[in-house]
Amino acid sequence: MDISQHQKRIATAAALAVIPALALIFQGWVLFTVLALFCCFTLWEFYDLFRSHQGIKTVKSLGTAFTFLLLGAFTTGDLFYPAVVLFFAFWTAAFIFLYRYSTDLTASFVQAMIFLTGLIYIPINFHFFLNFNRWECVLVIGAAAVSDTAAFYAGTMWGNKKIWPKVSPKKSWAGSIGGLTACTVLTTVYGLTFGHAALWQWVLLGAALNVAAQMGDFFESALKRSLDVKDSSHILPGHGGFLDRVDSMLLVVPLYGLLSTLHPFFK
Repeated sequence: MDISQHQKRIATAAALAVIPALALIFQGWVLFTVLALFCCFTLWEFYDLFRSHQGIKTVKSLGTAFTFLLLGAFTTGDLFYPAVVLFFAFWTAAFIFLYRYSTDLTASFVQAMIFLTGLIYIPINFHFFLNFNRWECVLVIGAAAVSDTAAFYAGTMWGNKKIWPKVSPKKSWAGSIGGLTACTVLTTVYGLTFGHAALWQWVLLGAALNVAAQMGDFFESALKRSLDVKDSSHILPGHGGFLDRVDSMLLVVPLYGLLSTLHPFFK
């Protein structure tokens, strides 16, 4: 293992931890602002993956505006308002396509699909943070972080047999099992200490969150490989970009958000 690269990863992770910590402490408008800005930065990186397509700068500007509108709509607690924002997002993309098509019959709707997919992939998935309490925020962030960290170390030390080489050449069975074990143990211990559920429920939750984390990681890896991109950006030393750092969390957060509506793990 490259020690200097390893030190960069640790230093960057420690620095990044300060931002959600402040948001969790102050909550309210601080949490909203931090979440909205983080979603915008991550969304820009997602759109930048498709930089070879025309009109991506326009897509990034629209994505920023609709990210704030969507998250603001979700703070109302009424799903009617996010639905209205998505309605306008679709028709904004549709009218831009219609205008371009009227002047160029070779114009494609691909840019509009990239725009809409980005809104679903990032701000809509992350909006659940606005409804989580502090215990839940710590759980989902911790589950994603320990899944990635344990998988990295287990894979580095024992990862000879690859799990899905065509999708992500570096991911191994050892890393996958290590991440699953660590996430399940952490979720169970944390849940039994601070939450309200039976032992078996915490075990199943930990396993489910890890599967979501791994699928999120696989998805972004496959997406980058299909676009011939190594990292979403180089803004975070040792990690790549914001999207590289939170790819696993992008599926962990909505999964926990949906499961918590079926069973309140924290009261």
